Amino acid sequence: MLQKKKFHAPVLSVFLIVGLLLVLACGKKGPPLPPLKDGNAVAPPVELAYTINGNQATISWTHAVDPQEAKIPPEGFTVFVATKDLDGCEGCPFIFKSAGTVGMPEMSFQYTLKEGLHYYFRVQALGKNDYKSKYSETLYIDFQ
Repeated sequence: MLQKKKFHAPVLSVFLIVGLLLVLACGKKGPPLPPLKDGNAVAPPVELAYTINGNQATISWTHAVDPQEAKIPPEGFTVFVATKDLDGCEGCPFIFKSAGTVGMPEMSFQYTLKEGLHYYFRVQALGKNDYKSKYSETLYIDFQ
């Protein structure tokens, strides 16, 4: 007489859960980041502002070292810009691209504007050993 082997539901459940965890846990990994220790970070720039003279915008900001949270002083700043057409769709994504880098103690950047575009600027502080701050808040300019 043939006997059928029973497969226990708890064992099957364990295999399914482990398999599901492996599938969900695997993903695209980014480049390695330097380890952060207490205070080993660069603070982001703050208080972005702009002035316009003709079609030249001057983007300026301030920066302060935080001895508790972000004690690494910046060596420079990268300015990023994104643009959208004035008649572009509302809510459509836009992509920031590097507009340039300035070294310390400079905390301003000149950019030539073209009419009929929405401009979005943000700035990132750069520290030694490839430390980078989070991005500043985004500054918006409507140049018509």
